[in-house]
Amino acid sequence: MSRVQLALRVPDLPASIAFYSKLFGTEPAKLRDGYANFAIAEPSLKLVLIQGTPDENTRMDHLGIEVDTTEAVHTAATRLAGQGLATDVENDTTCCYALQDKVWVHGPGQEPWEVYVVKADADSMVKQKGSACCVYPPVAEAGPGTPVEAGGCCP
Repeated sequence: MSRVQLALRVPDLPASIAFYSKLFGTEPAKLRDGYANFAIAEPSLKLVLIQGTPDENTRMDHLGIEVDTTEAVHTAATRLAGQGLATDVENDTTCCYALQDKVWVHGPGQEPWEVYVVKADADSMVKQKGSACCVYPPVAEAGPGTPVEAGGCCP
């Protein structure tokens, strides 16, 4: 099974959790400090909410496709690279309170997409000691091909 992921950076996490619980008729599958995710069956969606700053509106953080296996991530990486897309593979990275393998690409408007598998739960939002997680910056901050240290799902 695979499903689309939409990650939003929200100014008021509790209010957003309450709203999306009502909208989709389900409670979050995972709640952590500054973070919630919903595993929505219908429509098939992984909705991720990341605490932003109170003075900004909700904005897209990143998009993704959750897959079942590391092999599916590697297959996607090979296929995407074969189609001429620049890819960035991250294996055994901690991001969004999960140990993941993933591959990143950018759409034509610099929107960051990840194809990822969750391998295990993690106790922290990001990998420790300065290692990048979700290495692509929010769309508004990135120009074409602009590498940035942090962004995506990392606060």
